[in-house]
Amino acid sequence: QLQASGGGLVQAGGSLRLSCAASGGSLVNYYMGWFRQAPGKEREFVAAMWWNTGNTYYPDSVKGRFTISRDNAKNMVYLQMNSLKPEDTAAYYCAAGRGGYTQSRQYKYWGQGTLVTVSS
Repeated sequence: QLQASGGGLVQAGGSLRLSCAASGGSLVNYYMGWFRQAPGKEREFVAAMWWNTGNTYYPDSVKGRFTISRDNAKNMVYLQMNSLKPEDTAAYYCAAGRGGYTQSRQYKYWGQGTLVTVSS
């Protein structure tokens, strides 16, 4: 089970940190990912981490602004979002899967969305 939190309203240029609590099993051999979905748009990959090594992956749209991190002891995953832009406004979802990391269909487990609104 995944539980995402931390969304809110922030001005452009501001920061937010999202959290994802994982329960019910080990995250070994899982990719932990963050996706977002804006109204009327497809779900979009924004960050992922291979739990075993801590290797991280980002699309160009967020590289240098977003950082995925983890707390192994707490089975927590975080998404630090800096220099936020109005186009980052979306519902953000955490997910766990084993088949790859950029496509939503590669993830088996999903948390509920947490809404991020960036005002201009």
